[in-house]
Amino acid sequence: MASTPSDSANSFRIAHIALDEETILWRNADVEQERRVAIYDLIEENTFKPVRSAERGANGPYRLQLAVRDGRLAMDISDTSEQLLETLLIGLARFRRPIREYFAICDSYYQAIRKATPAEIETIDMARRGIHNNAAELLLERLDGKVETDFATARRLFTLICVLHIKG
Repeated sequence: MASTPSDSANSFRIAHIALDEETILWRNADVEQERRVAIYDLIEENTFKPVRSAERGANGPYRLQLAVRDGRLAMDISDTSEQLLETLLIGLARFRRPIREYFAICDSYYQAIRKATPAEIETIDMARRGIHNNAAELLLERLDGKVETDFATARRLFTLICVLHIKG
């Protein structure tokens, strides 16, 4: 049977994602919840096409392992049989500020949830979404030519990149 465009589109996605547990030094309940939600949402709906692997004929769905190695984001991309297809390394220097800002606004958000008015919470949440959106755009730029993806996927991946940077 010939594959249809929707079959092809469904194959270019992440089916499993894992974070390098050795990279994660500490996380609290709020961060753990963010991680769980990001992974769940990412698996449910994403677009992910590693350009070089696809050019070599490797269709997804893919397994993705994220880690920080030598100050860079390492994205190990494997097929469903766990055969490594490629490792992408992305410099994280340009993400330092967005990660720091995101942590700061998240701290404010978690504190606000416990004691602020709904209007204050909404204001902080809007700022949090703005920082998150800008970081997702930056990630899309850094993945250009390496991975074809969409904004929602980049946004969730940025959340997971932040989890990898928690130092406690």
